[in-house]
Amino acid sequence: MADSLETATMLHLLPDEIDRYQRDGWVVPQWRLPEARVATMRAALDELLRRNPGVRPEKLVSAHVDRGAGDNGEGVRGVADFLDLARDPEIVELVSGVIGDDVILWGCHVFCKPAGEGFETPWHQDGHYWPIRPLATCTVWVALEPSTRANGCLRVIPGSHAGRTLHPHLHEDRQDLTLNQRLAAGAFSEDAAVDVELAPGQMSLHDVHMIHGAGANTSPLRRTGVALRYMPASSHFDRSLRPVAGQSGVPVDFSQRSLWLLKGHDACGLNDFATGHTSSLRIA
Repeated sequence: MADSLETATMLHLLPDEIDRYQRDGWVVPQWRLPEARVATMRAALDELLRRNPGVRPEKLVSAHVDRGAGDNGEGVRGVADFLDLARDPEIVELVSGVIGDDVILWGCHVFCKPAGEGFETPWHQDGHYWPIRPLATCTVWVALEPSTRANGCLRVIPGSHAGRTLHPHLHEDRQDLTLNQRLAAGAFSEDAAVDVELAPGQMSLHDVHMIHGAGANTSPLRRTGVALRYMPASSHFDRSLRPVAGQSGVPVDFSQRSLWLLKGHDACGLNDFATGHTSSLRIA
C-alpha cells in the first residue's frame, strides 16, 4: 500500500514545483525516470543514431515517428521508443500540473551533442517557431546522459516568460548552430542565466515563452536530451501557419506533423488528429 501511495504522489508536480514553474518559467521536478527506463532509452538513442547517419545528431526532429524503412516526412527515421516515452502516463501527469487536463503531444526532438564538436543552441524563444494559437506549450527536456555546463547543458533566463512576449530574432548564417535564429540584443541580460544541469533520468519543464539556449559541447563527454512537446487542447495547432518557415536551420514540416490527444478532450475543437498518421501509428 505504501508503494502505491508513493507512486500516486509522484504522478503529480508538487505545489512548490508548480509555483516555481509559474514564477520562473521552468522547474526540475523531483520525479525522474527509473534507471531501467533510462537504459531502454539509451538503446533507443543508439538505434536512432544508427538509422540516421546523414543527419546532424542535434537535429533529430520527430524522433518518435517510426515509419519503418521510410523517414518521418521531416528527414529522420524515428524510433517508436521515443513515442512510448512521450506517452508515459507519469510524464503526462507532470505536464498536466502546468497546462491543464487536456494534453496534446505534438513534437519530440532529440538533441545529441557529440563530444568535442556539439553545436551551440543560440538564445531563443520556442514560440517564435511554432504554429500554435493561442501560443502555449510545455517542453519536457529529459536527460539521457549527464548534462553539465561543460558539455553544453540547457541554460535559462528565469522569469523571462512572464510578459508572454515574443522578442525579435535575428538570422545567423552559421553552420555550427542547432538553430539559425537568435534573440536580438536588448531582450534580456545573460548575467541572469541559470545552468540546468541534469543527471540521466532527470528532466526539466519549461514554458514556450521562456528565453533559453545552450553552449557548444567542447568537452570529451557526449550530451543527449529528449525534448517532448505538449500543448493544452484549448489551443489550436494551426498547420496553415508558417512561422519563420525555412529559416530555423531545422527541416521541420508542420503541415504534416502528427498530433496525439493523450489526456482529456480537444477543448478548442479545431485540432486534427488524423493528419500525419498512418495505419501503424495510433492516434490516441
